[in-house]
Amino acid sequence: MTAEAPTLDGRTLASATASEFVAAVGPLFEHAPGFLYRLAAARPFKTTDRLFERAREIAQDMPEPLQTELVDAHPRLGAAPAAMSALSRGEQAAGSPATADEDERVARRLDDLNRDYEGRFGFRYCVWVAGRPRSALIQEVAAALDAERGAELHRAIDAVIDIAADRLRRTA
Repeated sequence: MTAEAPTLDGRTLASATASEFVAAVGPLFEHAPGFLYRLAAARPFKTTDRLFERAREIAQDMPEPLQTELVDAHPRLGAAPAAMSALSRGEQAAGSPATADEDERVARRLDDLNRDYEGRFGFRYCVWVAGRPRSALIQEVAAALDAERGAELHRAIDAVIDIAADRLRRTA
């Protein structure tokens, strides 16, 4: 288990104080406070599956400023490692390019796409990297630029929840 990985036992899910719950679950969701306190208020959760079901419902139903706060809590694709949490660093590093030249080319392209995406939608592109190389994500980000804003925000929020569930599975 990594230093940032939470321990989600029955007490944390059901009866920890809101602050204790937020601290325990925070690393899964990159510490987005508006969302985390709403999730804490929705307890108790009998299982982690129910936790993530409610997390998805709450995130999709929140006011848009809190939705974008949740999405923007995640680092940009290809961000500098120092700008990422330990969990995000591990996820994005798993798909690093093989050569320095490829790394530079991919980094420039992702930076351009991130800038275009954020300018168009007003929030960061968020995807469950799942160990894929960053170069494989370029087409995905480029295609997303043609999406409708509401659909793209919905997709990004689902990605945040999928990432959190995967983090818990990998660190348990």
